[in-house]
Amino acid sequence: MQIVTARLRIDDLRPEDASALFAYRSDPEVARYQGWKPSALADAERFIEAQKHVAPDTLGAWWQRAIRLRDSGDLIGDLGLHFVDADTVELGISLVPAQQHHGYARDVLELALDFVFGGLRKHRVIASADPRNTACVRLLEGVGLRREAHFRESLRDGEGWADDMLFAMLEKEWLVPADTEDR
Repeated sequence: MQIVTARLRIDDLRPEDASALFAYRSDPEVARYQGWKPSALADAERFIEAQKHVAPDTLGAWWQRAIRLRDSGDLIGDLGLHFVDADTVELGISLVPAQQHHGYARDVLELALDFVFGGLRKHRVIASADPRNTACVRLLEGVGLRREAHFRESLRDGEGWADDMLFAMLEKEWLVPADTEDR
């Protein structure tokens, strides 16, 4: 999947992205809410190498895509699609803190939803968020995912126990005719 928009390019992670990937994924502001946190540059290098062998729609796998500024090609984040089962995909997104609050994450998630529902014809998309990450909660709800569950103290996060919220959307909720409902 390579997609180019007016502002962004979504494509493969490359070996030369390792330093940037490590920098933002190990940033405490980003890492606090992430499942994968590299502890060394070599972790990011291994992660990128492993992604070369992951194809979209591989059951059980996370398929990670680079989020780049279109004109400069700078890596500003990553989008993950986790193929949970034959019908369900989990979304995950990380952005460099300086690139947050510019609408990039919303643009990327809308592209991902189009790809998952329109291209792959999946039935359901899910996403998980720490409720303290209010920007992420607003983002998920803003693209139309609904809150389905709030699990109390269900994850360890390095600071103790953390809550986890589950959001979801069905294909029929995304692929509605444009004249019947706004997205």
